[in-house]
Amino acid sequence: MATIDVFTYNVPAESDFGYSQAIKSGELVHVSGQLAFDEAGEFLHADDFAAQLEQTHANMDRVLDHYGATRNQIVSQTLYLVDLRQNAAAVAEGNLGYFGDHRPASTVLGVTELTLPGQVIEISFIIDMKLPA
Repeated sequence: MATIDVFTYNVPAESDFGYSQAIKSGELVHVSGQLAFDEAGEFLHADDFAAQLEQTHANMDRVLDHYGATRNQIVSQTLYLVDLRQNAAAVAEGNLGYFGDHRPASTVLGVTELTLPGQVIEISFIIDMKLPA
């Protein structure tokens, strides 16, 4: 029988929206959209794409650390961007910097808005724990 491992930051948004940051079932970890929250659950860097991307990547690393995983075990990601055309080059550069030579499957969607005022990026992803770290 598979064990389910749920990860939360214990921030108000999780209880307000009724979700966890990640859930591991079998060898896959499904990670909710990560965004520019600090450790207290406060949203940072409204309307600053570069700063939000950096904080979002830091939060992705927090999830990876919890599961003892690495970026090389991310098999898929979905990015939601406000002003896709304006931010496409910056997200491509950030993606290459974050993953290095690793190339997960990736879908990028342009959206008109995200949950929080000034939020311009959110990234969800899947980790495969069977892959080498």
